[in-house]
Amino acid sequence: MAPMGDLPVVQAMRYASAGGKRLRAFLVLESARLHDVAPQNAIWPAAAIEAMHAYSLVHDDLPCMDDDDLRRGLPTTHVKWDECTAVLAGDALQTLGFECVSCEACHDDPLVRAELTLTLARAAGARGMVLGQALDIAAETAEAPLTLEEITRLQAGKTGALIAWSATAGAVMARADTAPLYRYAQDLGLAFQIADDILDIEGDVATVGKAVGKDVQAGKATFVSLLGLEGAKSRARALVDDACDALAPYGSEAESLREAARFVIARNS
Repeated sequence: MAPMGDLPVVQAMRYASAGGKRLRAFLVLESARLHDVAPQNAIWPAAAIEAMHAYSLVHDDLPCMDDDDLRRGLPTTHVKWDECTAVLAGDALQTLGFECVSCEACHDDPLVRAELTLTLARAAGARGMVLGQALDIAAETAEAPLTLEEITRLQAGKTGALIAWSATAGAVMARADTAPLYRYAQDLGLAFQIADDILDIEGDVATVGKAVGKDVQAGKATFVSLLGLEGAKSRARALVDDACDALAPYGSEAESLREAARFVIARNS
C-alpha cells in the first residue's frame, strides 16, 4: 500500500488548503492573544478553521455548485484531479477541522474542547455556512431577486458564520466574554462579503485569482446591485468603523484586528 501522503486524496487536501489570505486563522490567533491563550494551543483551532474553509471552497467550486475552474489563480481541485477526489478531499478536510479542535493539544479542559467542536459544527452546518449556501442556491431559481435583508441573512451564514467562530475562539478558550468579538465579527463578515461583491464588478481574473462578473451574468441580487457601487462601498466603510468600535474594551491591544477590518475592504483579491 502506498504511504498515506502519496494518496491522491491527501495530495488534493494539501493543494486545496495551500495559499489564501488565512484571515480566519489570523482572527483565531489574535483573539487568543488578546486573552493570553498560549500559541501552541491556539494553533489548533486556527488550523481547524482553515481546514473547514478549504473544504467549503472545494465543494463550492464543484460543477454541481458554482462550477468554477479557477481558485487562487490555480485550477480548482476537481479540475486538478477529478470530482470524486475533490469531494473526498473536502470531506476529509471538514473532519480534520473537528479533529483539530477536539484533540487534547487544543485545550486541557474537555468542556472547552467540546464547546469549540459544537460551535464549529453549528457555524459550518445547516445553522450557518451550509444554510447560507442553500439560500444562495435557492435564490438562483427564485422568481424575484432577494431583498437587502434576505441577502444580509444569506451572507451572515455563508461567509459570516465561520468568521464569527474564528474571532470568538480565543475568548471561548479563555472562558471569557465573547460578545465584543462577536459584534466585531458580524460587521467584519458583512464588510468582507460586500468587498467580494465589489471585486466581482471591479476586479480582474489575474488579480482576484478566480472568475469575476459571474453574479452580473447570472442576474443575481448582490449588495452592489441593490445599493449601487458607491453605496456598497460606503456601507462597507461604515461596517468597518462599527467593527473597530466593537473592539473598544481591548484598547490598543486590538489594533491588529482593526487593521484586519480595514484590510478586508482595501484588498484586491
